[in-house]
Amino acid sequence: MKKALICSFLTAFLVVTTVISLKAQPHAGQQSVGNVTGDRIGGGAGAPVGSGTLLLIGLAGLYGGKKVYGMRKSLEG
Repeated sequence: MKKALICSFLTAFLVVTTVISLKAQPHAGQQSVGNVTGDRIGGGAGAPVGSGTLLLIGLAGLYGGKKVYGMRKSLEG
């Protein structure tokens, strides 16, 4: 049972992070379809927040899984 629970959490985590990472925005300067000038929004250099957000969501998922696993373990024993 414990092995199946860990396997299901790991599978769910990998599927969710893969789906989230596939929805990335196009690179800066890449032309879009429609009436877009291609200029940067805000005019600054910008920050690459896409991979940081993915990392944060992944770590939050792992932390939540650990908490659920710990709660279930404490209720059993």
